[in-house]
Amino acid sequence: MAVAGVLGRRSAASRLVEGYGQELVVLGAIAALLVIVGTVNPRFLGENNLISMFSGNAYIAVAAIGMSLVIISGHIDVSVGSLIGVLATIAGTLAVGDYPIWVAWTVPVLVGVVINTFVGALIAYFRIPSIVVTLGMLSILKGGLISYTAGTWITGMPPEFFIAQARLFGIPAPVYFMVVLTIAMALWMRYAALGRAIYAVGGNPEAARASGLYPERVCVAAFAMHGFFAGIAALLFATQLQVIQSTVPPNLELTVITASVIGGVSILGGTGTVIGSTLAAILFACISSALVFLNVSAYWLRAVLGLLILATVLADMARRRRHRAGRL
Repeated sequence: MAVAGVLGRRSAASRLVEGYGQELVVLGAIAALLVIVGTVNPRFLGENNLISMFSGNAYIAVAAIGMSLVIISGHIDVSVGSLIGVLATIAGTLAVGDYPIWVAWTVPVLVGVVINTFVGALIAYFRIPSIVVTLGMLSILKGGLISYTAGTWITGMPPEFFIAQARLFGIPAPVYFMVVLTIAMALWMRYAALGRAIYAVGGNPEAARASGLYPERVCVAAFAMHGFFAGIAALLFATQLQVIQSTVPPNLELTVITASVIGGVSILGGTGTVIGSTLAAILFACISSALVFLNVSAYWLRAVLGLLILATVLADMARRRRHRAGRL
């Protein structure tokens, strides 16, 4: 009985490591960073800095949830940064106009869904690679935004518009958005039929079609949901400061994609979780803040993220080769 209990515990632990291995690695990296940097500079663990780290990158974590759905389904979106910039500008423009606040919050989300549904339809039904479609959309959104607004600043929004500055029990609203949406989507991906279909289509679209799924519909649905989360992310981004600059945030699309990949979402599709992408977004915030407290140039952040991407992709490819070898 005792041996069976030990074996059972080992089996449960092995299943946990196998199913959430990358997520545990990222969580361990966050914990190690907090301990090491907090020992060198105790101010790193101060309440204000911790709140700033967790809330400042919450919009990236929310955007990475949608990106994870797209990558798991076997595609990619390099236009998400431009889309968030456009949606944030729409939100600010409506907020300073004679429109109710709920309109300024709702319209950007709906526009994000419409745009990405169109993108998903082009990819699914016209058989155009997602990298090509989203590169084109990146240029359209970025060029159109700059041409229309000339990069002007939007100011004068009413106080109730700034949802990202609200607090409940001392915790900023973006943290609640990040946690609630991550948990909800993790459960949805695990138990909902469409969530499981996204994994199936991303892993092997032909096998999924043979089992009765429609990869085209799944692709459109994944991009539509991605547009929804991009809209939420845009609202959090637009309302965290008192002004909105009508431009595309630099390197935002790369940061969102990196969060998904480092969080354990395979760039080849079919595997990964939104929990990992959220943890990776938190890790980025911790690294960025740690560089400041250690008096290291912030430019090293891009180099560190690049190394993490290479290490994660190589580990994923090695894991897939071991898996194929074990099936032979």
